[in-house]
Amino acid sequence: MARVYSNWDRLVRATLRREQLRDSGQGHERVNSGLAGAVPPSLGRATNIDAILQAADEIQAEDPNVARILCEQAYSMAQNLDPNSDGRGVLQFKTGLMSVIKQKLAKRDGASINRDRDIERLWQFYQLYKRRHRVDDIQREEQKWRESGTAFSSNVGEILKMRKVFATLRALVEVLELLSRDADPNGVGRSIREELGRIKKADATLSAELTPYNIVPLEAQSMTNAISVFPEVRGAIQAIRYTEHFPKLPDDYEISGQRDADMFDLLEYIFGFQKDNVRNQREHLVLTLSNAQSQLGLPSPNDPKIDEKAVNEVFLKVLDNYIKWCKYLRIRLVYNKLEAINRDRKLFLVSLYFLIWGEAANVRFLPECICYIFHNMAKELDAKLDHGEAVRADSCLIENGSVSFLDRVISPIYAAMSAETLRNNNGKAAHSEWRNYDDFNEYFWTPGCFELSWPMKTESKFLTGPKGRKRTGKSSFVEHRTYLHLFRSFHRLWIFMVIMFQALAIIAFRKEHLDKDTFKILLSAGATYAIMNFIESFLDVVLMYGAYSMARGMAISRVFIKFFWWGLGSVFVVYVYVQVLQERNKRSSDEFFYRLYVLVLGSYAAVRLIFGLLVKLPACHALSEMSDQSFFQFFKWIYQERYFVGRGLFENMSDYCRYVAFWLIVLASKFTFAYFLQIKPLVKPTKTIIDLPSFEYSWHDIVSKSNDHALTIVSLWAPVVCIYLMDIHIWYTLLSAIIGGVMGAKARLGEIRSIEMVHKRFESFPEAFAKNLVSPVVKRVSFGQHASQDGQDMNKAYAAMFSPFWNEIIKSLREEDYISNREMDLLSIPSNTGSLGLVQWPLFLLCSKILVAIDLAMECTETQGVLWRQICDDEYMAYAVQECYYSVQNILNSMVDGVGRRWVERVFMEISNSIQEGSLAITLNLKKLQLVVSRFTALTGLLIRNETPDLAKGAAKAMFDFYEVVTHDLLAENLRDQLDTWNILARARNEGSLFSTIEWPRDPEIIEQVKRLHLLLTVKDAAANVPKNLEARRRLEFFTNSLFMDMPQARPVAEMVPFSVFTPYYSETVIYSSSELRSENEDGISTLFYLQKIFPDEWENFLERIGRSDSTGDVDLQESATDALELRFWVSFRGQTLARTVRGMMYYRRALMLQSFLERRGLGVDDVSLTNMPRGFEASPEARAQADLKFTYVVSCQIYGQQKQQKKPEATDIALLLQRFEALRVAFIHSEDVGVEGKKEFYSKLVKADIHGKDQEIYSIKLPGDPKLGEGKPENQNHAIVFTRGEAIQTIDMNQDNYLEEAIKMRNLLEEFHGKHGIRRPTILGVREHVFTGSVSSLAWFMSNQETSFVTLGQRVLAYPLKVRMHYGHPDVFDRVFHITRGGISKASRVINISEDIYAGFNSTLRQGNITHHEYIQVGKGRDVGLNQIALFEGKVAGGNGEQVLSRDVYRIGQLFDFFRMMSFYFTTVGFYVCTMMTVLTVYVFLYGRVYLAFSGSDRAISRVAKLSGNTALDAALNAQFLVQIGVFTAVPMVMGFILELGLLKAIFSFITMQFQLCSVFFTFSLGTRTHYFGRTILHGGAKYRATGRGFVVQHIKFADNYRLYSRSHFVKAFEVALLLIVYIAYGYTDGGAVSFVLLTISSWFLVISWLFAPYIFNPSGFEWQKTVEDFDNWVSWLMYKGGVGVKGELSWESWWEEEQMHIQTLRGRILETILSLRFFMFQYGVVYKLNLTGKDTSFAIYGYSWIVLVAVVLLFKLFWYSPRKSSNILLALRFLQGVVSLTFIALIALAIALTDLSIPDMFACVLGFIPTGWAILSLAITWKRLIKLFGLWETVREFGRIYDAAMGMLIFAPIALLSWFPFISTFQSRLLFNQAFSRGLEISIILAGNRANVET
Repeated sequence: MARVYSNWDRLVRATLRREQLRDSGQGHERVNSGLAGAVPPSLGRATNIDAILQAADEIQAEDPNVARILCEQAYSMAQNLDPNSDGRGVLQFKTGLMSVIKQKLAKRDGASINRDRDIERLWQFYQLYKRRHRVDDIQREEQKWRESGTAFSSNVGEILKMRKVFATLRALVEVLELLSRDADPNGVGRSIREELGRIKKADATLSAELTPYNIVPLEAQSMTNAISVFPEVRGAIQAIRYTEHFPKLPDDYEISGQRDADMFDLLEYIFGFQKDNVRNQREHLVLTLSNAQSQLGLPSPNDPKIDEKAVNEVFLKVLDNYIKWCKYLRIRLVYNKLEAINRDRKLFLVSLYFLIWGEAANVRFLPECICYIFHNMAKELDAKLDHGEAVRADSCLIENGSVSFLDRVISPIYAAMSAETLRNNNGKAAHSEWRNYDDFNEYFWTPGCFELSWPMKTESKFLTGPKGRKRTGKSSFVEHRTYLHLFRSFHRLWIFMVIMFQALAIIAFRKEHLDKDTFKILLSAGATYAIMNFIESFLDVVLMYGAYSMARGMAISRVFIKFFWWGLGSVFVVYVYVQVLQERNKRSSDEFFYRLYVLVLGSYAAVRLIFGLLVKLPACHALSEMSDQSFFQFFKWIYQERYFVGRGLFENMSDYCRYVAFWLIVLASKFTFAYFLQIKPLVKPTKTIIDLPSFEYSWHDIVSKSNDHALTIVSLWAPVVCIYLMDIHIWYTLLSAIIGGVMGAKARLGEIRSIEMVHKRFESFPEAFAKNLVSPVVKRVSFGQHASQDGQDMNKAYAAMFSPFWNEIIKSLREEDYISNREMDLLSIPSNTGSLGLVQWPLFLLCSKILVAIDLAMECTETQGVLWRQICDDEYMAYAVQECYYSVQNILNSMVDGVGRRWVERVFMEISNSIQEGSLAITLNLKKLQLVVSRFTALTGLLIRNETPDLAKGAAKAMFDFYEVVTHDLLAENLRDQLDTWNILARARNEGSLFSTIEWPRDPEIIEQVKRLHLLLTVKDAAANVPKNLEARRRLEFFTNSLFMDMPQARPVAEMVPFSVFTPYYSETVIYSSSELRSENEDGISTLFYLQKIFPDEWENFLERIGRSDSTGDVDLQESATDALELRFWVSFRGQTLARTVRGMMYYRRALMLQSFLERRGLGVDDVSLTNMPRGFEASPEARAQADLKFTYVVSCQIYGQQKQQKKPEATDIALLLQRFEALRVAFIHSEDVGVEGKKEFYSKLVKADIHGKDQEIYSIKLPGDPKLGEGKPENQNHAIVFTRGEAIQTIDMNQDNYLEEAIKMRNLLEEFHGKHGIRRPTILGVREHVFTGSVSSLAWFMSNQETSFVTLGQRVLAYPLKVRMHYGHPDVFDRVFHITRGGISKASRVINISEDIYAGFNSTLRQGNITHHEYIQVGKGRDVGLNQIALFEGKVAGGNGEQVLSRDVYRIGQLFDFFRMMSFYFTTVGFYVCTMMTVLTVYVFLYGRVYLAFSGSDRAISRVAKLSGNTALDAALNAQFLVQIGVFTAVPMVMGFILELGLLKAIFSFITMQFQLCSVFFTFSLGTRTHYFGRTILHGGAKYRATGRGFVVQHIKFADNYRLYSRSHFVKAFEVALLLIVYIAYGYTDGGAVSFVLLTISSWFLVISWLFAPYIFNPSGFEWQKTVEDFDNWVSWLMYKGGVGVKGELSWESWWEEEQMHIQTLRGRILETILSLRFFMFQYGVVYKLNLTGKDTSFAIYGYSWIVLVAVVLLFKLFWYSPRKSSNILLALRFLQGVVSLTFIALIALAIALTDLSIPDMFACVLGFIPTGWAILSLAITWKRLIKLFGLWETVREFGRIYDAAMGMLIFAPIALLSWFPFISTFQSRLLFNQAFSRGLEISIILAGNRANVET
């Protein structure tokens, strides 16, 4: 029976183990085994069952009986907690546990177990366990450590072991306590109770080590975490400790943990904050205070205290926004003066603010609401602190008499916001219909917010939710969806552009005669200015509709005052100007109105200039701020709206002058170009057209005939005007590229751009490194050890400081498999701390140098001096020779003693004397050097191995051989004779004792020298190509280049700015699973195969690292659990995965640990030798604690809780990352069902890995409800930001990477917060990015280059001189305290904040922040690599920019920036997309204008008197449009970046390569993507987050998928342009014939081809015949498949067609769509008058007849398409009718052709005219869908829609099918898309697969 139980036990354990590891790969060393890892969550939350079972697993081998006792107790606890096994997984767990217990109930001999002795046995084991693990000794040591306050020397391994011991002891104690209730009270029970009493009263060790904590163990002292030792931490804890002056807490108030009461306990009692919020913010404040103190100076370890200055600094920074808020609203602060409140009050206020913020949940997006709450609660606190006893706050009292801040304060505000979110209708409702976060927050910008009272009145308007159609008005701005926002926000720019165009046109038409008449005409600009300002003020009135009920009265007054001012002003100015013109025409001498007009304009301009100076210029701004004159303030208020944000948006004078000069150059260039090449050339043709006599139009003209050919002039000027409005962006791009390049060169970017340069300049790296990246602490120590301070010693000191970091960088490259073991040996640099008196350089610099030097010596016929000069020509050769000489001397001296040492000393003495005398060539026979080296390498070849008796004998013989060669071959004859006759040497040689034994190297320094010397003498290959890997080269080149760039001096780690890294994560890939690596696409290409071909050298390095041969296959690796897991990580680290991001960010901690270890803080030793330091830093508790004090990494895995419950692989992979990286923290949202109505409670939780690798909950903070009210990512960030720490926070997306060498520079970057960057200190530090996905494919390369130019050169110029850099979702570093007190690091309102990241930059700028950019540090970034991914990403960004146009942030920046900075802002944000759209619109405007001229006959009529086709202006406009279209101006910054960082030749080569890879096609296609999504978003909305997917794109995209994605955004528009071109070909007139036509339309044809075929050109295997056939079948199936409820668009054309219409939601949208659709009717209108049939008849009736024909054609189509679902008789009759009608129709057409003027070309022309008309009707039917359905015509409309899509698809598919016939096309495409290695591998795999695509399976 026992055997059965044993087998059952093994089976249960194996099953449970598989359950744990099912989705996580092949296991991990720290994953729980057995039952301990399978406790259901419902049991684990309430009890310590998991810990007890873990202890049972730990002691199973020591004492199975005790393990059985623990298991029984665990079962009892589970049974008591859930007797009915209702919880999820409880029944299975209890069944498995019972089976294990049954097995343990029997002894091996079959005897039963005596349960009565269980308690005694457990007690005995407990005592034995304590003795075995020296628990009492550990406790005594802990007590001494606490009393002394000094550090301890435990390493990490000992700490982990100690923690496990404490965990087991704690489980034993808990079971003992439970069992002692039934034990003999006078026997063992008494002993147990005494032990328990001792533990509870005096012994904190057990609970301290196992109490969950985040960074600082505040609840109980921990002896395994050295952070508590640091004096600044102890001082911070002391600062918040409870004192006798505070109100007394009730006696029954329970203090959590084993700590003293503090301020937070009092605040918790008064206001009812949650316990975990209090714990979280307690640690937050302790770390904030301790870090503030450490930056001022470390306190004394004996009596650590926080300086008053540190407290004031924290106080003022945290409450800065509150202070500004009070000042803005003119209310008193809760304290009178800073000097009037003591230190405790300051800390109370900071603690209160942190607690409010920490529990505010979604209200954190409302920073001024938090100010309001804090203001009132601080006043309450002030009153409560005066009491002797602690009293609860009235504002937080709930029904049961207790207090709850969440329920009474936060929940009502949350409920109001949640109610508004419901009106949002999941992002579909108009922004004007509901209040977003900004509306709620801006309510607190007015004194009216105090109507809320305190406690808040729930019936107030602010908290009242919408009821039906009634709703609360918006605050002060309404985001109406209209293009007019572009004019309203940037009206100054548009007014300026229009007035300049007007002025230039006037000058051109006046033939540049600048006389008084011309001046009078130019004065019309005044009227234009007034009218356009009136339009802007009118828009203010109209677009504010929806906010009048809640907006401030002053704001409304200002809007209407402006409206009436500009209304009356424009009327007056226009009237006076009309009078001026009349005076001019009359030639009257009385010019009263002229003088009046000039006086008015001059006065206004002067006043405007004065106010502009006072408001915008830094020098005058302080004066305007100080002035309290009401008259002055009134006009300033009229001039510029006063918001809480946006005040003081000015820069210092030098910065102002720089960006003004920048724009003056741009504007001068733009207007010069515009005048001479756009406006002036059109003057003469325009006059000619106006003067043309009336001529016969070839169609029924409505406008031009009676209006001086108005439409003809419009069609001529329109494309030029379009280019005029957008080409300023071209000039901006060109100048910014030049300025950016110059600035980059000035910053020394690109100085080291090749590995050869790294080799040449390596000697200068240590000094440069020490200058910038080494703290003064290490410098003082190193220079102190080299007291002589001469050049050689200084270089050695620099090298000693540099070597630990360099070697760690090289080690990280090896760990990442970028270099091989051999390359690592060659790249590593010696420690340079030994006795060798010279600098030792890495071997890759010295390889083969010795061998070359030997050859030089052997061939030398000159003197020693000549030989040495030849060697010194190569400085590294000289280093190699010197190092060899001294190393040989050291090694030989260490190996031999006695006579042998005397021989060594004599030989080296003779050589030294010869060197000094210059007679080395005489003393030595240099031709024998090669022989000597061979003997010595034989010796070192033995010494580098581990000593054995045989090797010792061999080494002795090798030494003797070396002696023989040196003595008899190398030395000169006279010296040889002296040594041979040397008595003592001769005697030893004759006796055989000379070198009979040698001392094997044991000194680490000598061992290192032997290994290095052996490599130096034996490596023959030059190391010029080390490292081979391009990524390793790039990283080393950038790192070494950055050493010479300007950066702040590094401070010691203890004094640096602390920071956090923050990564939001949803459900993306964490680690690739084994199945994902092996799964193949239709070509047989797996992800692993793909990566092996893309990164072949890295694959070889990986196999070498895990000890496998090159021939090892995937199957072989899967046999080993460890190797399989390493393989998963290897693949994941090459994708865009969370694992890659976490590994990269944890390099920060590794760098800080190394830096802290080298600074030797807290080690308590005097010897600060750097020898072998890097080998010990990871095991140093002090270094780890110091790193944790300064660095925190939080990954906000929003749905991690759900993933765990659903046992998804992502959850297991995240747990694996937690186990691998102990400092990693994961925050997530946890939801629990409560009640019977499906109500849920939400919690924000933070977890880390415990000692057993399981999730350990640190904090759990209840939320007022579902936190996702707005956009997902910012909400995810917001809930978790409370768990971050430090003064800075770096935002990292989960597709980013980091590198150790860059992490080393982080503390330098953080010092930029204290640097001078203008009049304000930085609030966001911009960081350079490297896009690491560029090598994947040609598309990825294009995207990488485009992105790189933006994140380097582009942002370099934005930050300086333009001062308009924002935050673009890149790895920027935020001033954390600044931003968490001002709404966070992003905005979250639904849809409007879809591009949430950039709003952080807007918010920071508006709140007087300063955003800089720094390029001496970089972070890796992944980008989309497939065309569909790129299109979705660009669509998301373009849609986000469309929403920005509507936003209040863009409006305020556009209004409040000075004119030149506003232009910088516009053209680098929404203006870029406006100009992009204008580029496409230019094509439309030009072609529609040309088609108008062709249809109307105007082109032929005008050409008789004016040659227009070759007009200079038109050519200039079209050329500019074409260059923008194909991405030339996008490429200019890119090329400049190439030149700067790669060199001119490489830049040219890269640019040409891109052109051959069709980058222009890609850029033209992207142009269409951006235009479509930007335009649609502003018109209809619909911007949303588009999941692009971040995998490896190697699979073929089906034709139908591409058609669905690009049909409306590209294909329809391309066909429209093609139709225009065809009409222009058919009916247009050009003087130059075909050549002229081609030159005019080449850009348009290029656009058509790019938009139609780019998705298939850049589609892997897009031209393989078999795939083409499959694609066609798939497309036809999709096209004909009927839709229905639940059928997705991917499966059915009908469902997709319905989805494509969802964006048309509003009446305004329908009207706009209707207007846009009308343009298609032009084709039919024009074509019918061009038919041979109609002749020269231009009556309107002709057009009417064409509609009759169109209706007949539609009816015919309907007849043929009709398919009845009734009897076969009807079907037979219908077929007969169809046959008769078709024959009749053909006969009628034949008769018409024969008997009338109707021709075959006319038939094609009719088709050309009717197709666009049909599309127009179809578009209108879709727009007015509801009406069409009412008339029952929707089915017909849908069928015609299907016909159109089928026709468009066939037109696209036909060329693809044709090209697929030719096999070489597919091969060419693969080479075009992928690099050669993968292309070759792709072809080979298809061959090996036996062309599987053609085989049915």
